[in-house]
Order: sequence, then structure tokens, then C-alpha cells
Amino acid sequence: MNKKMKLLAETHTHTIACSHAYNSISEMLERAKQLGLELIAITDHAPSIPDAPHEYHFLNLKALPRKIDGIYVLQGAEVNIIDSEGNLDLPEMVLARLDLVITSFHEAALSEEISEDYTEAYINVLKNPYVDIIGHCGTPEFPFDIDKVLNEAKKQDKIIEINNHSFATRKGSLENCLKIAKRCAELGVKIVISTDAHSIYEMARTEVAQELVKRAGVSEDLIMNLTAEKFISYLCKRKGFKRSRFESEEPFGLPTLDVFNK
Repeated sequence: MNKKMKLLAETHTHTIACSHAYNSISEMLERAKQLGLELIAITDHAPSIPDAPHEYHFLNLKALPRKIDGIYVLQGAEVNIIDSEGNLDLPEMVLARLDLVITSFHEAALSEEISEDYTEAYINVLKNPYVDIIGHCGTPEFPFDIDKVLNEAKKQDKIIEINNHSFATRKGSLENCLKIAKRCAELGVKIVISTDAHSIYEMARTEVAQELVKRAGVSEDLIMNLTAEKFISYLCKRKGFKRSRFESEEPFGLPTLDVFNK
């Protein structure tokens, strides 16, 4: 990794479904096309964030094709960990329908005060079969035992996110993420390098995260969002999805002429 990597899969983005993000899905897709991306995951905040959409938003993502103008569009959510037991703010019925589930701590979403150690919550979240990625866990406000959590991540074949957005918005994340990334490299834990883009102007901006991962010694085989194929293959293998799930250029919610044959 002597030069900047071309990350072709955007695994963490937000749209105007949240009022603190500033572009529509169409605008994000147009920007993705300009940048030569192969995949974009729509992962708006789950309902415990004050300006997040209702859970119906996530249920109705089926109105989107999973492939638009040659770009894979993953239907996902950034779901909030709301308590010390690792409970989440979307029900299983919704999580089961999503392609991608990122889970993160946000202070505004907590339903209770948690002790100074968030290890148990993270471990319980990692055991949740619907969860794929632990989001921006380098945030200093939510400390945890790195080895315990990363060993559980490896056991469950889950991904740790290195979030470029954190380095501008979450003070102290750089140092913590470097420690986490180093242990991911040593333990063989999978990662993604994400933008957490809240506008089209943040998309593909991962320079700091890439340099951090390079300094941590993370090998490219552990970076799951180098290509769309690599990321989709991971989801299919871990969650049992059929590969054809991601190839539809039609909204799942629309009926077809097959209804007359039933």
C-alpha cells in the first residue's frame, strides 16, 4: 500500500432522509458515477437519532433497484446501540430485510447511562446475526477492551470500520483508530475504510483513513471494500444471500406480470 488505494465500494453514506445530510440518493449516485465507484450503500441513521427517518423508511427501501446505471445500491442502515446490553433501535423484522447493517454508538441515541466500559455492549452487538459492521468505534467517549471486542469480531466474521469522517468530527479518534487498526492487522480482523459521507463532497475522501491503515500495517486482503465484488461476496457468504439479490435493476416492491400466473 505505497500509494492511495482506489476504494470502489462506498459502504457508509447518508442522504436527505436525515436533515443533517444534504444530498438525495439520485445526487449521491450521480457523484458515485463521476468518481468511478462500483457500489454505494445507503445507510441512513436509525430512528433514535433526533432527525432520523421512521422505520418505515427502511422497510420501503425495496422501492429502490439494487443496481442503477451499473452501480450497486445496497439497502442499509446505521443502527444505534441504545443500551449496555447491545440492544438496537430497529426491530429484527426490519434488520432482516436489509442488505447491510452498521451499528454505532451516538450519545443522543442512548436510552440509559452506561458505565465507563462499553465492551459488553459491543460484544453482544457482534453476536447479533444481522449486524455486519461496527461503525466508528474509535470514538473516545465509548471506550472498550480492544482485544476482547476484536477477537469477538473475528469469531463472528464481522467488520470493523475505519471512519474518515471521525477525524474531523470526533476528537481523539485518530489515536484510538490507529490502536484498533494495528490490532486488526495483528489478529486478522476484517475492516472497511469508509467516508460516512453526509454530502457528495465527502464521497471518496478517505486519505487520512488510508494513511492510518497503512501505518497500522493492515494488509489489503483484510480491506473488504476495495471492490463491489469483494464486499458483496462477503455479505453473501456470511448472511447466506444469493448473488442474484444484488443484480436486480427493478424495484422489488413493483408487481410483475407473473401475478397473473399465480
